[in-house]
Amino acid sequence: MVAVGVAAISLLIWIYMIVGRGMFWLARERDDRNQPADPALWPSVCAVVPARDEADVIGRSIGGLLAQDYPGPFRVVLVDDNSSDGTADVARQTARALGAEDRLEVLTGGPLAHGWTGKLWAMSQGAARAKAHTPDFLLLTDADIAHTPDNLRRLVARAEAGGLTLVSLMAELRCDTFAEKMLIPAFVFFFDMLYPFGLVNDPRRKIAAAAGGCMLVRRGALEAAGGVEAIRAAIIDDCAMGAIMKRQGPIWLGLTRRAQSIRSYGGFPEISRMVARSAYAQLNYSPLILAGTILGMVLTYLAPPLFTVFGHGGARWMGLAAWLLMSLSFQPMLAFYRRSPLWGFAMPLIGALYSGFTVRSAVDVWTGKGGFWKGRAQAQAGKA
Repeated sequence: MVAVGVAAISLLIWIYMIVGRGMFWLARERDDRNQPADPALWPSVCAVVPARDEADVIGRSIGGLLAQDYPGPFRVVLVDDNSSDGTADVARQTARALGAEDRLEVLTGGPLAHGWTGKLWAMSQGAARAKAHTPDFLLLTDADIAHTPDNLRRLVARAEAGGLTLVSLMAELRCDTFAEKMLIPAFVFFFDMLYPFGLVNDPRRKIAAAAGGCMLVRRGALEAAGGVEAIRAAIIDDCAMGAIMKRQGPIWLGLTRRAQSIRSYGGFPEISRMVARSAYAQLNYSPLILAGTILGMVLTYLAPPLFTVFGHGGARWMGLAAWLLMSLSFQPMLAFYRRSPLWGFAMPLIGALYSGFTVRSAVDVWTGKGGFWKGRAQAQAGKA
């Protein structure tokens, strides 16, 4: 009876996931669907790019921004956050090669201020510099994101048509190595599960999120929300940005192929570090929530295949049904990333790996290495 009860819980979890989370798994929120018409007047935009040791990717990133076919006023501010690899020089060379030196400003970032995470401190300095040009919008984008020439134009058209305070795109992530093929589509799937894009885009719902690689924000709304300073200590800075901006007005978040990550995530150790950087912060640094999360992951991802293989009677059939629903729900994201549908049946293993990454994240915080990124440990062990 215990086995039947646990198997029933696993099945109910997946029934809820399929019908009770805003149909997130269908991955319907994409920027190539229901594209709005161009505005009558194109507002001014300033891109802010925080960069720390990004010489290997900054040329393509800055080159893509300077090649935008945007009809309105547009310029780029690159904040060089104490790079040691010549990031700023590569950016300048790229602008020079494109004949766009007048539209790129390279700002040398100051020493990291107390109470700030590194990226947000650089972003804040860039936003302050951009203010001198009085842009209507800020495009906050990472240094390892490549933009197609029409991306900014489509972002602004959507923002203007919907009166949005924030338009954010989940960049298409690299998916080349075996580890990336296994784990990266699931990373986006889990993000969409936590913050269903359809609910984020519903102004009647409080749930808010954004994807930090590409965020177009209305400058006046950001300043009304307290500016970047309002989220200065956030480890999960994009979702924090989504939250403060949704309090100012409607926001929109969707999948895209117009913004692409150009940095390889590498193998399992590298992806583990990427996830561990923020996973425990997502749990509010709470050991109790961590324990509940691991239990939930076991019931959601591990119990169904275990009951399918080792269970009997009703427990086996309910475990199989949960495993099939799990695999089914993953199919639209796999299709977006052009991966085999058979990866859906690997979700139990993928879920187990992400559970391990989450535990690692907590251990990192407890040992004073939490939020380690670009040579900085940004989460505080005392928060554990």
